Amino acid sequence: MNSIIKKFLRNGVGGFIVLNIKDKVIVITGGSSGMGKTTAALLAERGAKVVVGARRKQQLDELVTSITSKGGSASFKVTDVTKRSDVEDLVKHAVNSYGKVDVIINNAGIMPISPLDDLFVEDWEKMIDVNIKGVLYGIAAALPVFRKQGSGHFINIASTAGHKTVPNQSVYSGTKYAVRAISEGLRQEAGDKLRVTIISPGMTRTNAADSMTNPEMKARLEAFQDIAMPPDAIARAIAFAIEQPSDVDVNEIIIRPTAQG
Repeated sequence: MNSIIKKFLRNGVGGFIVLNIKDKVIVITGGSSGMGKTTAALLAERGAKVVVGARRKQQLDELVTSITSKGGSASFKVTDVTKRSDVEDLVKHAVNSYGKVDVIINNAGIMPISPLDDLFVEDWEKMIDVNIKGVLYGIAAALPVFRKQGSGHFINIASTAGHKTVPNQSVYSGTKYAVRAISEGLRQEAGDKLRVTIISPGMTRTNAADSMTNPEMKARLEAFQDIAMPPDAIARAIAFAIEQPSDVDVNEIIIRPTAQG
């Protein structure tokens, strides 16, 4: 292959990065379904070595089998992001398997929205544990690895609810505002060797309704599925951020369905 073509494929020309995902080791939490599952499949297709974590072993096993059957590289570890030791073990598994971690995608999240008057305090606590503490545990697990390597990329999944609060979503929205604040603080502390990206999706076709406790809120969310984006829209946005050269940090991508107000 001509050396100019090789350089193009490696570094990209005019902003088109072609192979900057290939051979990167990418850890993904919440990887057994929805955006996490779709992202893992896309990144593996583009040559990444993906390490997925979630609570459901069967779904993780099926995902990894699907990826490897197509020639991709993937492994998994059962992970509950509300447990710091689980997230640490997930990152350690990636390092032990592949010798490094290039990217961690803190994707795991839940949204059992409800009016505050319902006093579903347990739901509030679960959202704080998964959506905020889960991200912090991901940062705590990967940051020492990234510092030692002198490189690394955090991708934290927030939401358009982290930009605008509406009735019935105040606690969920608060957790996503927190993800954005934590991520921006991390970006400013990270220095010139680490990258930090916030992905803020709008309505996306996932299994988020499964975590709903309030039946009215669940019905409302399901009614919006007709205008919701497919999860591969988020996967492509994540891939775009990863594909950039190491000296380019895509700080935030907000992506929503055209029909979302």
